[in-house]
Amino acid sequence: MKKMKRLVALALSVVMVLAMSVFAFAAEQTFTITAPATDHRYEVYQIFTGDLSGSTLSNVKWGQNGTGTTGEAVDQATLDALTEVNSKTNREKLNVIETYATLSNPVTTITNGATYSAVAGYYLIKDKDGSVTGTDTYTTYIVEVVGNVTIEPKADVPSFEKKIKDRNDTTDADNTYTDWQDSADYDIGDDIPFKLEGKVASNYADYKGKYYFAFHDIEEEGLSFNKNSVEVYVGKNKIETGYEVVENPTDGCTFEVVFKNLKDISSVEAGSKIRVEYTSKLNDKAKLGKEGNVNKAKLEFSNNPNEEQKGEDKPGTGETPWDNVIVFTYQVVVDKYAESENGQKLPGAEFTLQKVLEDGSRETVKVVKSDDGTSFTFKGLDDGKYILTETKTPNEYNSIEPIEFTVNADHTITWDGTNRTEVLTELTGTAKDGKITFTANTDKSELATKVVNKKGSTLPSTGGIGTTIFYVVGAILMVGAAVLLITKRRAEN
Repeated sequence: MKKMKRLVALALSVVMVLAMSVFAFAAEQTFTITAPATDHRYEVYQIFTGDLSGSTLSNVKWGQNGTGTTGEAVDQATLDALTEVNSKTNREKLNVIETYATLSNPVTTITNGATYSAVAGYYLIKDKDGSVTGTDTYTTYIVEVVGNVTIEPKADVPSFEKKIKDRNDTTDADNTYTDWQDSADYDIGDDIPFKLEGKVASNYADYKGKYYFAFHDIEEEGLSFNKNSVEVYVGKNKIETGYEVVENPTDGCTFEVVFKNLKDISSVEAGSKIRVEYTSKLNDKAKLGKEGNVNKAKLEFSNNPNEEQKGEDKPGTGETPWDNVIVFTYQVVVDKYAESENGQKLPGAEFTLQKVLEDGSRETVKVVKSDDGTSFTFKGLDDGKYILTETKTPNEYNSIEPIEFTVNADHTITWDGTNRTEVLTELTGTAKDGKITFTANTDKSELATKVVNKKGSTLPSTGGIGTTIFYVVGAILMVGAAVLLITKRRAEN
């Protein structure tokens, strides 16, 4: 009997040990939260704990970062309030969830593929404040009922591009341009069309309060911005309000187009394209040839959907990389010679350069005169067809016939913003009927040519008796007439 009691006691001990083991095992069961392989630093906040079955959490208690007392049961009213927002938008859900979380002292911070062993519960995961810079954006708050979780960033960066249009006055009709591209060439004095375009982030609806959106533009000194030319569009629709054009801001930009709160414009939504079109004039400070004249821009945007912005302060922002376009212009130099291209340089001429337009008409580009000089420079030319006319000829020389020639330039229309001197690939000049030849210099800024004047002819003449005989005969006749008159008077007397 005693033996039997001992066996029973032993059995009960084993059962108790097994039960305790099962309890310990159940209590220690954990799941993993894994960070993606990026440099984002994710903070993990434990709002609730409980018993997990599938995606259902039961026997819910306050976690370490909940607004209630850690370990105490969560009241039904709180659970009902959370359940009611299941059918709402992501932003509406987060607005409610955040009221039950204290976002300080996270249970852990993980990054770059690291994992955290978490007990079953309800967790909020977010980027560490101040850890996201440059072109990146903060991940929208992630809320998960643990199970094993691999964090998938819920963030998006707006896209941006800057473009320019090109036009050839000889081959293109008025107001006819190429499509938007990265390079163009123009005459000094031309107004050049530019475009800035940003696409709104796909998680735009997740942003609370303000959404800051600003275009920053920097022009080199060869370009002069025209503020009055600015037009702003949402998609295809032009808008007149909701933005500000700021010239010469304190950050060194030429100008900025600033939307302090894009959400004030009702037509804007996720994926909307915001476009700014404007013109700048190519001025006398423009660089010639392959160096080109660069205009660059970037987009600055709100980058934290979890940050509520109120008042007038600018929110935390990110920015896209700079995007560049480039404008080229050239010059033609005419050197004046007497008799031959190897002869003496010849001063005292004047030339007029005209551009041949698409309809066949001519537009005077420039008149260059030089009483003493022998070189004539026509600066700031686009590609196209021209006519060079000598409108004043040096004394004793014959005028040249008007010379028709074409400036040809090739430049790649796509450019990644690097190696600016490689965008312009060729510059040549071609004269009709081969009357003159052009030579391009090494930096593709200049086409030089020689123009020859031939001296006027001294016409041949034959010899003669001259005028002396006429004077002698005249004198004899006069003397004879006088003698005859005197003789006649005497005879009468």
